[in-house]
Amino acid sequence: MAFTTKQMSLIVATFGVLSFIFGVIAENKKPPSGTPITGKGVVICKYPSDPTVALGYLSFAFLVVASVTGFLSLFYPYKGKSIPQAALFQNTSFVVFFNIALGTAGLAAALLLWPTIVEQGHRSKNVHHNLETSCPTAKTGLLGGGAFVSLDSALFWLVALMLADNAREDYFEEKGVTDKVELDGVLAS
Repeated sequence: MAFTTKQMSLIVATFGVLSFIFGVIAENKKPPSGTPITGKGVVICKYPSDPTVALGYLSFAFLVVASVTGFLSLFYPYKGKSIPQAALFQNTSFVVFFNIALGTAGLAAALLLWPTIVEQGHRSKNVHHNLETSCPTAKTGLLGGGAFVSLDSALFWLVALMLADNAREDYFEEKGVTDKVELDGVLAS
C-alpha cells in the first residue's frame, strides 16, 4: 500500500495528539502522595489505585510511534520516486527542523519516562524503614510537561515533512528541467 504525504501527516498528528492526551491525563490522575501506614519499625505506603503508570507508558509508546513515523515519512519514496538524502539535507530549513524534531522527541521521551518509572518504583517499593517517610510520588508537572513537548515534537515532524515535500518537488523539477535540456540538445543535433 502506497502512502501519501497527507496520510503520513495524519498518522504523525494522530499519534502525537494521543501521546499528549494520555500524558496530560496521567499528570492529572497522579495522587499528590500516598497514605503512610505505620507498622512495627516500618512504614508501608498505600497508594490509591490510579492509571498514572499505565497512562505514562502509553503516552511514551504513542510518542515513539509518532516519532518513528515522522522520521520514516521524510525519506519514504512517495509515488515510487525516491530522493537522495543529500538533496534533503542541502535545505537548511529542513536540517534545522529535522534536528529540532529529533531533540524534542528525545526530551519528551525523557520527561515522560522519568516520572513514570519513578512512580512505578514508589508503588513497588512501598515498605520503608525510615519512620518519617511521607510516601512521596513522582515530581509534579513532569508528565504534563512531557505531554506538551510530545505534542511539540509531532508538530516539528509535520513541519519537517512539509519542508521535505518542498525539497522533493524542487529536486524533481530540477531533474526534469535537466532532462529536457538534454533532450533538446539531442533533437537539435
